[in-house]
Amino acid sequence: MDFNIPAELTAYLAVLDDFIAAEIAPLQAQDDNERFFDHRREWARTDFDRDGLPRPEWEELMREAKRRADKAGHLRFALPKEFGGQDGSNLWMTVIREHLATKGLGLHYDQQTEHSIVANNPFIVMFRDFGSPAQKEEFIFGSLNGTRRITFGLTEPHHGSDATHMETRAVRETLDGVEGWRINGEKMWTTGMHTATHCALFCRTSGKDGDARGITCFLVPANDPGVKIEQWMWTFNMPTDHPRVSFTNIWVPESAMFGPPEGGLALAQSFVHENRIRQAAGSLGAAVFCIEESVKYARARKPFGKPLSDNQAIQWPLVELATQCEMLRLLIRKTAWEMDQMPHPEVEKRLSDKVSMCNYWANRLCCEAADRAMQVHGGIGYSRHKPFEHIYRHHRRYRITEGAEEIQMRKVAAFLFGYMGPRKKTLSNITWEDVDYRRGR
Repeated sequence: MDFNIPAELTAYLAVLDDFIAAEIAPLQAQDDNERFFDHRREWARTDFDRDGLPRPEWEELMREAKRRADKAGHLRFALPKEFGGQDGSNLWMTVIREHLATKGLGLHYDQQTEHSIVANNPFIVMFRDFGSPAQKEEFIFGSLNGTRRITFGLTEPHHGSDATHMETRAVRETLDGVEGWRINGEKMWTTGMHTATHCALFCRTSGKDGDARGITCFLVPANDPGVKIEQWMWTFNMPTDHPRVSFTNIWVPESAMFGPPEGGLALAQSFVHENRIRQAAGSLGAAVFCIEESVKYARARKPFGKPLSDNQAIQWPLVELATQCEMLRLLIRKTAWEMDQMPHPEVEKRLSDKVSMCNYWANRLCCEAADRAMQVHGGIGYSRHKPFEHIYRHHRRYRITEGAEEIQMRKVAAFLFGYMGPRKKTLSNITWEDVDYRRGR
């Protein structure tokens, strides 16, 4: 059993550091782009007079960083080689994401927008695995060159974590001799709709409310007259690109169906695990950053004539957080490595609980670390002149949006008690005689 990071990965982290120093840090420093990361960040990023949307200059800065990263061969690292990537594994991606996050706020990895010089981009693999030949041609290469941007329409105003009760409906209808579907419904938190060309819209096409089957995904053009942004949802950390959107009397041809008919939830789950394990690594890195900044501040700050770090009231909470980070890092990397050893569909059956453990605990840990950093830094930690309030406000989101931690804990419980997963056969046959202490008499 070898816990060392592969030498090739260590070397690649150094390459990324050199690229950041040569290309990304100077870009962040020019033209007062620091305003997007210092105490002015929320105002600089947000157009409060335009529904709280991201300012165009902020989004253009991120696009320029991505262009540079793509030219250098980093942006597509995790993608298959056939799409210009390097077949980056889950293990490598978790190490890279943690490494970038420990550097703190910056253009190299802005977790609030899920922007990174090493992109995640789960839609590419989704289209490879589930798209028709025409969809692959249009959306894979369109996503890579920026001509196609897809948002995700799953959650609804009255149905959050439970997608099986969604009210959005699609019914078969032939129009001008072309077979297709008529769609009506409403979605929430369709992130990125302000720049999207299409929405991957999940609709019930058969079955009854609560059925897992009977949900189908369609690629709906964002400029369809029936698509209307009803409200931009202002959030704890601004800007917002999360609207409530209505879809009224929209017709799409049969060719707009994405993935298996009636099997849309399987499609929705297809990228959840890779997304969650990598996001967990980012939260871990942000937690490490908060702890390390607190340690340095506590050593330098000298109230009452001695370092703040001399006080056990300062030491012990940081010790506990540092210990949790060490344990979580091992679980994340072990889980990522195991994911790399099996076909993608097997992850849901065999490792889904471990991915959920990593994700919900990392998000909670990051919030606790940011909160502790604010406390250690005192007044300056509470101010926007330090990044901790921003980190806290952003990562508090992930305790809800990456699958609420209660939903993820329910998944862990289902595996633990054998309601699903590898232990189902064994534990479903447990009887009282198997656990009765009196049998030992």
